[in-house]
Amino acid sequence: MPDQETPVPGRANGPALPLEGVKVLDLSRALAGPYATALLTDLGADVTKVESIKGGDSTRQWPPFENDQSLYFDSANRGKSSLALDFYSADGKALLWKLALASDVVVENFRPGVLSKMGLDPAELRAAKPELIIASVSGFGTTGPLSQAAGLDQVAQGMSGLMSVTGADSENMFRVGVPIIDMVSGIFTAFGIAAALAGRERHGAGMDVSTSLLESALSISSFQGQRFLSLGEVATPQGNNHPVLSPYGVFKTADVPVIIAVGNEKQWQQLCELLGQPQLALDPLYVTGKLRTLNREKLKGKVEHLLAQRGGKEWVSSFREAKIPAGPIYTFKEVFEDTQVQALEMVQQLRRSDGTALPLLRGPLSLNGKAPEIRKAPPALGEDTLRVLAELELSESQIQGLLDSGIVMAAPAPALAAAVS
Repeated sequence: MPDQETPVPGRANGPALPLEGVKVLDLSRALAGPYATALLTDLGADVTKVESIKGGDSTRQWPPFENDQSLYFDSANRGKSSLALDFYSADGKALLWKLALASDVVVENFRPGVLSKMGLDPAELRAAKPELIIASVSGFGTTGPLSQAAGLDQVAQGMSGLMSVTGADSENMFRVGVPIIDMVSGIFTAFGIAAALAGRERHGAGMDVSTSLLESALSISSFQGQRFLSLGEVATPQGNNHPVLSPYGVFKTADVPVIIAVGNEKQWQQLCELLGQPQLALDPLYVTGKLRTLNREKLKGKVEHLLAQRGGKEWVSSFREAKIPAGPIYTFKEVFEDTQVQALEMVQQLRRSDGTALPLLRGPLSLNGKAPEIRKAPPALGEDTLRVLAELELSESQIQGLLDSGIVMAAPAPALAAAVS
């Protein structure tokens, strides 16, 4: 790993990121695996994304599009290099093996067993390089009757119980509006990889890290899952109300709805004061948190009647000043116009290899008080093939032979210089 003060190509001089020097071979596609490896790039890892020569990661064909560029793909592939390869040819398998042994971590999200069919049997890899870390994300786990079944985000949302507690009521259950299970699976995978890397520093050995969409979804069931396990209670959707606290949810005002989140008795009393009804805090129907939840619908009506006197923005300002958690319900346009979001500098401005501008969300972590910069825009298919092969110490003639035989593909020379000149 570089010295803490050693300048590293691709970032401003300063303290080294924690995963600088770690090489990751990313064989994953869609979202769970790619989100995991995007998080690793935020921490300094060098991630090479190996994609099928026949169109690459499937998300390159998924909307929304900016011209011909998939923004779905862009959202999860920041900071990576791309090598386009014929996975199933003999020469392609040999090259994959070489790439794996040159890496610290291999990440994949195929069905269990597919990695071996690609020539990367985990046991053989481990024998050849004991310190290698192999991370896998599947739909339903490595054992059980569904281990070979295809799994996607919404399937996991439904099967895990998450959808059963999300929505207006038992007749109207909804998926979360983003692929949340793919993303938490990616987070857990990145966490497992980071832990395995830390463990390797202590004992020198690599390990297999695995999770699945189903396991990840179940793990975030929180008190709702525990509620059934301990009490046998089957939770139902509560709409935009918190399932166990009140008043906590979405409330109408004179103009727009707002979120108010009362979490303790002090906040409840402060809320009643601000609403101009301090005596409401002493009402026998609402004097404890349990009673407020039992009588939530009646209480919501009273609160909304009082909120109708002023607009949502004014109420939120008053609540925040009183340290009562509150906020608006934004569209994404409003999100990126918000002064707090802008202060966090979550959006960074990059250029793709073809010179087109790309505003991109950075990762959520800060290190020593500073958020790492995105070091590279999401790559075009095969954008880095030549460089990656050269780093494997292949000769020019060997690389040309792979290109001529269709084993690898290199993207056309970048148009960046022409675009910005």
